[in-house]
This record gives sequence, structure tokens and C-alpha cells, in this order.
Amino acid sequence: MQKTSYNKTDLRNFVNDSINGKIKTLDFYLNFSLEASREIKKTSKYDSIREEIQEEIYHLDKQMVSLKSMQTQMRKVLNTASNIVKLGSLVITNKARFYISVSLGEFFFENDRFYAISPESPMAQIMTGKKVGDDFTLNNIHQEIVEII
Repeated sequence: MQKTSYNKTDLRNFVNDSINGKIKTLDFYLNFSLEASREIKKTSKYDSIREEIQEEIYHLDKQMVSLKSMQTQMRKVLNTASNIVKLGSLVITNKARFYISVSLGEFFFENDRFYAISPESPMAQIMTGKKVGDDFTLNNIHQEIVEII
């Protein structure tokens, strides 16, 4: 993996903006579904449609709670430099780039692939406390930490 310098503040802002964008989109769908449920006629003929919309609203609400939780968790992610892997670290291994912050998954930043992972994830757990040059194996994949930002 090519060694490149990344601005962690920009990365943090990108993750925050991604979460905010998802919340905005979800809010749109939630409002749309609520409006649709109000417009369906109150006859037994439409009960199954109303139930499906209510189920969709329930799922959207669960997703919203999860995204709001990510927003709150991101407030705890600081951009302090460190020689060891911890919450807020950008860990570059010989195979991938991991931002230990929230469980957002794969994303592209400055044309490179990153993984935003929760500090509770197995990957973050195994890397926490390690430093540049340390290696680890997870799911039969061996990686070496090349850089910690």
C-alpha cells in the first residue's frame, strides 16, 4: 500500500458530512412515508398498505436512531496525534486504511478506499494499543501497521 499523507481533520469532517447526509435523506423518506400514511383512506380495503407503511416507518426510525447515535459518537472522536492505535486513529496497514470512529463501513476519500470502523469492532479491538511496525492477523488475513495518523 502506497504511503500517503492524509488530513485527519478533513477525514473527520467527511465522515460527519456523510452521516449528516444520510440523516437528511432518511428524514426525507420518513416524512414522505408519514405523509403517505395520512393520505391512505381509512377503510379495511387499505389496511395492508397502511401496515406496510407503518412497518417501513418503524425501520426508518430504527435507522435514524442508529445515525443519531453515530453523530453523538463522532463528538468523542478527537484528532489528537498518537503513536498507538486508539479511538480517532487513522491506521494505514499494508492492506487497508481504517478510521477508528464509527461503524460507517467502506467509503472513498481523496480517491482512496477507507473503512470507518467502530472501536468495538473486532478489527479495532485487535489493533488498539499497537504501534507502527506491529502486525496482526484477523480472519486469516495478516496485516502490518505502516502508519498511524
